[in-house]
Amino acid sequence: MLLKTLVSMTIPQTRNFGLPFMNLIRLKGIPILQQLHLEEQLLRTSSDNWCIMNDGTKDPTIVMGISGKPAELLEIDLVLRDQIPVIRRFTGGGTVIVDHNTVFVTFICNTDAVAGLQPYPRPIMSWSSLLYSRVFEGRGDFQLRENDYVFGNRKFGGNAQSITKTRWIHHTSFLWDYEVRNMAYLRLPKRIPEYRLARDHLEFICCLKDYIPRSVFLDKTVDALRTQFSVRSEQLDAFEATSNTKFVPSTRLLTRQELEEAAFGSHAQTTLSQSLSL
Repeated sequence: MLLKTLVSMTIPQTRNFGLPFMNLIRLKGIPILQQLHLEEQLLRTSSDNWCIMNDGTKDPTIVMGISGKPAELLEIDLVLRDQIPVIRRFTGGGTVIVDHNTVFVTFICNTDAVAGLQPYPRPIMSWSSLLYSRVFEGRGDFQLRENDYVFGNRKFGGNAQSITKTRWIHHTSFLWDYEVRNMAYLRLPKRIPEYRLARDHLEFICCLKDYIPRSVFLDKTVDALRTQFSVRSEQLDAFEATSNTKFVPSTRLLTRQELEEAAFGSHAQTTLSQSLSL
């Protein structure tokens, strides 16, 4: 359930004639499961353009892409021992662990919202990187490397997308900072970007905090949006009051039983592989 008492931070509303509207909701510390439910509902049931910013989430949580397999991506024994929640979201992309050090930015748009933009993953990714190049101008060697935002060759932003017939969503988890111990819950995935070069998590990532103040990043992202949209702030409770659609999201928490079964299967596979190698 979305919390009806949550409201967005007030932002001066502007009207840029000739530009499409984009509704902006700014949140702080909202649980990532709640945020993903909101995003999925807006993608499926709204006909407006939206930007959602969430400055951190309350508790450490692992978020997997729609096709992610826990046995391949997680150190499940550690996850179970420490009772870390695991979410399977409705979009593609990789696996991340998020907490109060993560900043989330999401764009949900109609396919005709950006003139000339083809509704396919790579063009959307390229468009978003041009938007963020305004945000990070003069603040490091910002690039889009494969599907990641990087400074130089170190990742600080992971992206995921979903594209429907008339709409698309592009959302990013920005690594403001991280707890080293949390990296132990994630396994090195089988498919990795070429530029990673087999580096472990700590060698592969960097922190956004080393390049730009947190509030400046969020404000400059809004400024960059205003170059392409007429941005108007919205309150979350106002959206809920006008939304009469009964919506059941596909994004969900994995149960402990599912994780235990994945762990059992992983251990069985390891045992079989060891016996075959003898």
